[in-house]
Amino acid sequence: MTINITEAQEINYRYHFCQNTTTFVRNSTYQANLKILLSSLAFNATRNDINGFYNASAGQDIDEVYGLFLCRGDVSVEVCLKCVKLATNYVVEFCPIEKELAIVWYDECFLLYSNSNNFSSLNQRPLVSMPNVENIIVDVELNQLLVKTISDAAKEAASAPLGVKYFAAKKVLYTSHEFLYVLVQCTPVLSTSDCNRCLEQAIPQVQICCNNTRGGRVLNPSCNLRFEYYSFYNETAVVAMSPPPLSTPVHFTISPAEEIGNIREDQLLDWAGRATVGDDYSDKDIQGEVTSQDLPLIRLDVINEATKQFSDENKLGQGGFGPVYRGTLEDGKEVAVKRLSRTSGQGQREFLNEVVLIARLQHRNLVRLLGCCLEKNEKLLIYENGVLLDWQRRLSIINGIARGLLYLHEDSRLRIIHRDLKTSNILLDYEMNPKISDFGMARIFGGNPSEANTNRIVGT
Repeated sequence: MTINITEAQEINYRYHFCQNTTTFVRNSTYQANLKILLSSLAFNATRNDINGFYNASAGQDIDEVYGLFLCRGDVSVEVCLKCVKLATNYVVEFCPIEKELAIVWYDECFLLYSNSNNFSSLNQRPLVSMPNVENIIVDVELNQLLVKTISDAAKEAASAPLGVKYFAAKKVLYTSHEFLYVLVQCTPVLSTSDCNRCLEQAIPQVQICCNNTRGGRVLNPSCNLRFEYYSFYNETAVVAMSPPPLSTPVHFTISPAEEIGNIREDQLLDWAGRATVGDDYSDKDIQGEVTSQDLPLIRLDVINEATKQFSDENKLGQGGFGPVYRGTLEDGKEVAVKRLSRTSGQGQREFLNEVVLIARLQHRNLVRLLGCCLEKNEKLLIYENGVLLDWQRRLSIINGIARGLLYLHEDSRLRIIHRDLKTSNILLDYEMNPKISDFGMARIFGGNPSEANTNRIVGT
């Protein structure tokens, strides 16, 4: 397909899909909401702080429409914007009256809209397999290398720290001078396990569609993968992807008996959900868990500078855990810093509980844990941080909180009850999107229990 507009010269169309089971009436409220949604997606593609992903909704009830875009992890903001603008224009030409699901894929991004909001759940339909039609002789060893490289990339993408793209690209040598290139990516609202499962389940599709071909790809609404025997992504951008400069990775030597990061989920359930008031954990336990979660450690001098030495003017509030302060990092990022009080009635167990849960969860209505600080007897958690509220905004905030709770209760890999939900634990970003925070009291449930008993009262 050729698209004859100037701004599309660098953008390569691949495929589109229309569900064609439910349609809307032209000039209807749904169509008006769709126009608003697509405009919002195009507008937000200009932002530097979204990592190439954005989802939104417009309208209410049966006329509400949901949408998202995901740009390839190695493309620039400029290319992402160009691709998203093109997608918003052409998706309504490809699928002019589609209501249930419409998707358009380009090399550089994909965009979809739907009348249902199930983006945080694994969705592998429609599944599109596209081989590179140029043939290549593939022997058993090369096929094994391909499968292993894709699998390794899938694990790397799915294990990305909170706030980092579910994206990985790999380049491996398969002859003395020829390379295999692999790229994988998931939508960031998926859980870690769903991302890994989506990519792993796409590998057999590659083998079916693209055996003895020069390359190929598999596309679906939750993840995508591609391989070629030539360089098709921005290698410089991939190499440049590294932890933020203010974050210093730290490694600790911990004996196997103390390695919290290797505990099984049933052990985590027992530890995080059934500990008694007297339980506590050492600094080494906390440091080990931070390391196992690949959670960045941010230096104390950086936090002191950001919060103006924890000044009263920067204090946002006070909870059982301790005070929370507003801060601005050197790169201009606004953060909220939770400081464990030395006289806190909660303590290190809640601190560790929050590190474990937040580092393993990702949802647009859960607060993002950017890092922590463990220096000079300080225990600090650093979060993203976000007007008068009209009723429309208040309703939007309530809906966002409900979506976040639904994710915790039903859609995340771990079933979690927050147990301390209150207004002071809801943060707002600059677009007034609500973020559920403070998981120190949260409890993990295994399986699908209809009831549970507790021997202590928690929360406010």
